[in-house]
Amino acid sequence: MKNWRIGIDVGGTNTDAVVLDENFNLISSIKCPTTEDVTSGIESAMHKVLESSNIDKNRIGYAMLGTTHCTNAIVERKRLKRVAVIRLGKPATAAIMPMADWPEDLKAAMNVECFLIEGGFEFDGREISPLDEAELKKIGEKIKGKVESIAIISVFSSVTDSHEKRASTILKKILGEDFPISISSEIGSLGLIERENATILNAALVEVARTTTESFVKALEREKIFDVKIYLGQNDGTLMSVDYAIKYPILTIACGPTNSIRGAAFLTHMRDAIVVDVGGTTTDVGVLVNGFPRESMVAVEIGRVRTNFRMPDLVSIGLGGGSIIKLKENGEIEIGPESVGYKVSEKALCFGGDTLTATDIVVAKGLADNIGNKELVKDLNFDMVDKVYAQMTFMIEECVDMMKTSRDDVEVILVGGGSILVPDKLKGCGRVYKPENFGVANAIGSAIAQVSGQIEKIFCLDEMERSKALEEAKHLALEEAIKAGAGFESVEVIDVEDVPLAYLPGNATKIRVKAVGDLVIS
Repeated sequence: MKNWRIGIDVGGTNTDAVVLDENFNLISSIKCPTTEDVTSGIESAMHKVLESSNIDKNRIGYAMLGTTHCTNAIVERKRLKRVAVIRLGKPATAAIMPMADWPEDLKAAMNVECFLIEGGFEFDGREISPLDEAELKKIGEKIKGKVESIAIISVFSSVTDSHEKRASTILKKILGEDFPISISSEIGSLGLIERENATILNAALVEVARTTTESFVKALEREKIFDVKIYLGQNDGTLMSVDYAIKYPILTIACGPTNSIRGAAFLTHMRDAIVVDVGGTTTDVGVLVNGFPRESMVAVEIGRVRTNFRMPDLVSIGLGGGSIIKLKENGEIEIGPESVGYKVSEKALCFGGDTLTATDIVVAKGLADNIGNKELVKDLNFDMVDKVYAQMTFMIEECVDMMKTSRDDVEVILVGGGSILVPDKLKGCGRVYKPENFGVANAIGSAIAQVSGQIEKIFCLDEMERSKALEEAKHLALEEAIKAGAGFESVEVIDVEDVPLAYLPGNATKIRVKAVGDLVIS
């Protein structure tokens, strides 16, 4: 049967790949340097992990990719598509136009056209004004052939999305059924500007997701692997189908740390813990709750743009295996955030380079005998090494403390190739676990992941009983999980959040539901 899996996760320094059998046993793993163009690094990692495993490639039926392509596109301001932004909210929202607080270089990279037309709703579901369909049709004709993607945002679409969906239908009749259109009610939460920003970014990334998946398919074909089901990692530690990823590419942002958190849960069989993922450039600290990453409840900035779509609750610091150590004249020590990144095996002193890095410190302390050459760092001052190591440890402890919700000691799981930097005991923590295969936990997390669906919607309980509102929300979340690729029989609701909104009339409540399910195994 074609029920083996290959999982690949792209990090800032390394691209990790694993092969798992039908029982999730690790057959082979590999770490390769992440390349500047990312794609060639994926191809190299895939080739090496398959070569080292020496398996029958016909047994591979599933391929999972956790990628930084979309994040890189935003940060680098490259490969972003021309977007038409259509806000349905005139005249109520005319005071602040779309993208008013965006960095100028990002706006220029996207070459955005913005439109404001009549439509949208009040907080209680009443229309601000009817949707101006005639104006919408004019806009459709005007932008035809000039833009490559559309973002539609309606005021309070989290209460009712009828105007957004109607606008999408009208535009597709003009531009074609396959024209990419992102609507805000499917992406963001409460808060017009933040939800709008997330929707615009999603619209700009559609082609990045498409070319990424096409490149992944071609890489598999070059390895003579055909007829496989392909999934991309999303930022709640689960997977989504290719079609779903192309529709919602923004959900791939921050999937790397969440893959590591899911991998940590799988390797330790723990459901609740704090996970410290140390890479070559950064350390990401997240929280494992009931087997999944804890979600952030606050707005998140991406590429200096404030958004409110689903993101994991993480603290990141510039500490990794490639972090550059600077010794100042006044005796102070500066650790990171500058890093040699994937060139650590060339630049670090223990590899014959000329840059003092965090890796050199642990090698000099004798904590990593299988890395580099200890003889090359034997002349480092012992007091300086101890001082730097103590400061590195304090940085990790401070991050863990920030993620704790009580003063009690917590259990910590260390993963990532750079976790050799972290000692076996940390202040404020109970047992510190470093599971077998910790270095490729991210790729394992990608390969073993389930598929999820999530909805967040405002219900008016004056018009609908609370039990019926919860039932409808659960049904919508289950549908989303199935659309993303989950098997119908395995899908189940794992999280329900019901928050009354005291500032809205009509006994309004915001309901968020998450459902997960296993992949359909052929």
